[in-house]
Amino acid sequence: MRVIAAGLLLTGMMLPMAPSAYAGETISYEVDGSAYEGYFAKAQSSQSKGLVVIIHDWDGLTDYEIKRADMISDLGYDAVAIDLFGKGNRPVELEAKKAEVGKLYKDRAAMRSRILGGLKEAHRLSSGNVLVIGYCFGGAAVLELARSGEGKDIRGYVSFHGGLATPEGQSYPTDTAPILIAHGGGDTAVSMREVAALSGELEKAKVTYDIEVYSGAPHAFTVIGSDRYQERADRKSWAAFEDFLETNLGD
Repeated sequence: MRVIAAGLLLTGMMLPMAPSAYAGETISYEVDGSAYEGYFAKAQSSQSKGLVVIIHDWDGLTDYEIKRADMISDLGYDAVAIDLFGKGNRPVELEAKKAEVGKLYKDRAAMRSRILGGLKEAHRLSSGNVLVIGYCFGGAAVLELARSGEGKDIRGYVSFHGGLATPEGQSYPTDTAPILIAHGGGDTAVSMREVAALSGELEKAKVTYDIEVYSGAPHAFTVIGSDRYQERADRKSWAAFEDFLETNLGD
């Protein structure tokens, strides 16, 4: 286990930059007879170093996930942002967002089915090993996938300011791939008590994991342009993510 409290900005660390002036492509696929719409950004290198699958926040797949996918493709990895809400379902109002995630929190089988359906489409577009990441609700979905034991080719899981609680009756398999948790110390939506509880669960299951805690960072600290954005925490969590990528998907 590695727990890091980030108090000072490391000199020389690069802020995540906007991707090159190119666009990936919108992808359409089906899960259980329903239509979904994702995004594929091909690695901007001679050969892809692996596949990163992105799970969106509670507002659905938006320009934010597209931006992150493009940034990942600039690092030399294929990136696929998958859709858990359904084509055209991108809630804007707060109550609508709560309703959409509430449906999936109450029906974990449906959540897993949609994640696995998105993974299947991602594998159709890109072969090789995969790492799955998610933001806020997407972070909780990533851990749901990790607990499922599905996807034996998955080499790692990353949650950025995601939900961490484990539903009653669930646990992490002992062969779960490494997990990286990027959490804000000032997050009032997901408490440090939940961080500690997750650490205990992962220790008990003997799962390899790192937890990074960024002092003062609120919930959703990576969301560029929002009033919760914290550059220092975004910068450090992206650097941790790049290192995790190299470790788990590198040659």
